[in-house]
Amino acid sequence: MERIERHACFGGWQDVYQHHSVALNCTMKFAAYLPSDVIDKQYPVIYWLSGLTCNEQNFITKAGAQQFAAEHGVIIIAPDTSPRGEQVADDDAYDLGQGAGFYLNALMAPWRDHYNMYDYIVDELPTLVEAHLPANGKRAIFGHSMGGYGALMIGLRNSERYCSISAFAPIVAPTQVPWGQKAFSAYLGEDKSLWARYDTISLLNEIQVTPPMLVDIGTHDPFYHDQLKPELFAEVCQRKCHDFTLNLREGYDHSYYFIASFIGEHIAFHARYLKN
Repeated sequence: MERIERHACFGGWQDVYQHHSVALNCTMKFAAYLPSDVIDKQYPVIYWLSGLTCNEQNFITKAGAQQFAAEHGVIIIAPDTSPRGEQVADDDAYDLGQGAGFYLNALMAPWRDHYNMYDYIVDELPTLVEAHLPANGKRAIFGHSMGGYGALMIGLRNSERYCSISAFAPIVAPTQVPWGQKAFSAYLGEDKSLWARYDTISLLNEIQVTPPMLVDIGTHDPFYHDQLKPELFAEVCQRKCHDFTLNLREGYDHSYYFIASFIGEHIAFHARYLKN
């Protein structure tokens, strides 16, 4: 992999790397915040998954996470949200194709040749990070909107890999809302038994023990009722006695202003479990 950006930030470094992805069959970028340049010191890693239309830049320029990563001594990795390139299938709509990978492995043409974001996030990216950056092998995962969904889904399907999970404004029930139904139909086809593998509510119903979960949603989020449906998440977690906290933040919306307001709490939440 090749480092293509480096910026001094809160005593550490905000880097961006580029590499060829085998899982996605294209060139990919990811951002990495390193809390210091102390030789031979290793850190736990929190993986951030961004939302629709985003790439590796949105989180590192808008969330204000670096100061908290430096304070708690954690690496934050922020990958792109989909495969990229002229050879990669795309769509004119913002919620399908490039910038809208939905963190799953596509089964349908023309998406299946490149859209394997699940394999990329779960296997390829952590292997790369832990081989080339000062990571100690402990991981947590969080994200926003589509990425909040991705964090919950991936964290629940791979609970042995992640110490904790958190999300801002996640799409908690993709099989029941327009964003998820559109993406799943395109990427997975119409067999809804395949959809269940990637549905957070289905996973929460099946799993007996989950990693600790923290979810924040703004009460003024314009997607609250039609796309996010946090009440479905709360219901299944309460019924199954899962370890969760759901905060409804009065007056906040879906934007990075919301994320920046509470990112410190999320990083502190993960640091508590990563350092146990």
